[in-house]
Amino acid sequence: MPGPPEATPLPREQIDESAFRLLVEGVRDYAIYMLDPAGHVASWNSGAERFKGYTAAEIIGSHFSRFYGEEDRASGLPARALDIALREGKFEAEGWRIRKDGSRFWAHVVIDPIHDASGVLRGFAKITRDLTERRATEEALRRSQEEFRLLVESVTDYGIYKLDPEGRVATWNAGARRIKGYEPEEILGRHFSAFYTEEDRAAGEPQRALDTAAREGRFEKEAWRVRKDGTRFWASIVIDPVRGADGSLQGFAKVTRDITERRDAQLELERAREALFQSQKMEAIGQLTGGVAHDFNNLLTAVIGSLELVRKRLPAGDRNLALIDNAMQAARRGGALTQRMLAFARRQELDPELASVAALVDGMKSLFDHTLGPAIVLDIDCPATLSPVRVDTNQVEMALLNLVVNARDAMPRGGVVAVSAREVAVTAAMAASLSLKEGRYVRLQVRDQGHGMDAATLGRATEPFFTTKGVGKGTGLGLSMVHGLAGQLGGRLQLESREGQGTTASLWIPVAGGDAQAPQAPVPATSTPRPLSILAVDDDALILVNTAAMLEDLGHEVTIAYSGREALAALAKMARVDLVITDQAMPGMTGTQLVEAIRRTHPALPVLLATGYAELPNGESTKVPRLNKPFLQAHLAQAIADVMQGRR
Repeated sequence: MPGPPEATPLPREQIDESAFRLLVEGVRDYAIYMLDPAGHVASWNSGAERFKGYTAAEIIGSHFSRFYGEEDRASGLPARALDIALREGKFEAEGWRIRKDGSRFWAHVVIDPIHDASGVLRGFAKITRDLTERRATEEALRRSQEEFRLLVESVTDYGIYKLDPEGRVATWNAGARRIKGYEPEEILGRHFSAFYTEEDRAAGEPQRALDTAAREGRFEKEAWRVRKDGTRFWASIVIDPVRGADGSLQGFAKVTRDITERRDAQLELERAREALFQSQKMEAIGQLTGGVAHDFNNLLTAVIGSLELVRKRLPAGDRNLALIDNAMQAARRGGALTQRMLAFARRQELDPELASVAALVDGMKSLFDHTLGPAIVLDIDCPATLSPVRVDTNQVEMALLNLVVNARDAMPRGGVVAVSAREVAVTAAMAASLSLKEGRYVRLQVRDQGHGMDAATLGRATEPFFTTKGVGKGTGLGLSMVHGLAGQLGGRLQLESREGQGTTASLWIPVAGGDAQAPQAPVPATSTPRPLSILAVDDDALILVNTAAMLEDLGHEVTIAYSGREALAALAKMARVDLVITDQAMPGMTGTQLVEAIRRTHPALPVLLATGYAELPNGESTKVPRLNKPFLQAHLAQAIADVMQGRR
């Protein structure tokens, strides 16, 4: 049997064309089709069908302009695309195209002219790719970048800008413009060291900041920075390096915030805390000092009273009299010391009266001259027109003398001590900084040209027993006494000093109110007409025995009690009692509580309160006659005479 006929091989050109057609037909990610010279669709692959929705039967023979939107067709874009492809050998563009269902997609289009071997135009090859998703991603990224740019540009509380790797300003936002005062055209391209102070630039701070950020990945600091107008502000600064994908340094991101107000508020809070701490410390020291002075007064009362009684019992010319007088002098100096301690603790007894500061200072001129010596020049400026103040003149004179002596000691080579007084209206705005209540004050000042004080010394100057003078040259109680007196008068002691620039001490004293009246002249005391029956009360046996001995030496009959309750029991049994002398600080029942109990049963019975404290509860210090410890026998006799005549 004859075999099958042999297949006739196809020409190579036909094989290549068939393979190429299969290749093009199989591409689905690209629309690849032919246009005739007039722009009509001549072929159509599966990619074109997938992108545009037309089958080959539906689109072949149609003009390719149907893939364009109305605006593009109206503007002649389809014909222009063919002309460009024909003229330049290629047309490439991206734009919106229309699918069969009318929806749009973003297309990347390439059109190439096709010529035959003789150069005759046969048509155009057109390749289209759907880039809608990529464009959407790029658009989203662009919008994100734009939104971020707008965000950064719109921030006004932070200066956010970029520096190039050398530190020149590359971008500038609204916050940087507001904080630093530069417009973009004024600062772009300039080195960021323009924002630093001269001393920081001289120290190389700008470059050190960039080096730290590049090396450690971040630089952060708070420091002074300079605005365009030259003013300074306290800034919080953060610098981060900006690096490319390959890790190369592209520049720096810099964020600056003006925190001047926050810093001022923080410093003010710290000053307030320090002031509170100082106040609490001084209050604690005052309580301790007052307690020590009270106990010391009790001891001195016993010492002084006993010395007096012993001296009276020794004959004239006794060799022991000199020793007793020496001990008495030491005890009196101890009493003066306790008065200063009580002054600091604001617990000394004051005898206030209306006074003129000008007259008070004028009356001390002679004392000042003798105290200051020839090397010191005294300059007094106290107008006589100052409003009167209500003060204990003896205490104010002692305080002023302390201030003048301190001024003298601060100028061992001589100088000027200026004593001046002015009337000042302290407003509500001034009151807080001066630690005073609102109102009118007389400010009595003592200024020197001495060595002054550093901040640490100034902070401790009013503490009791703190002194910078040598051993034996000061007790450290002078300024503390003035400080306590000023507080007790309703004013304050203000110290201003710097090393090498002298010191100014200001004693602020409230002006007396309009209803203030001068105290009545005291009635001359007379001796007690007859011996009295006296009830003496004190919880301290030393004081009680000493007081009883002094009273008996004066000729009085004495009954003693060691507590308030003992005193009330004794009072109920006594057939006759003319006077009660009681201590204030006693356990169980204080002196003022005992006075209240006595007044309920013996309303007309005189009572004398013996104490070292000036501050008594419920204002009782103004209602009960007082005898301050330590006291001499003469003070005791005078107090008894005053009480029995109805005087305070």
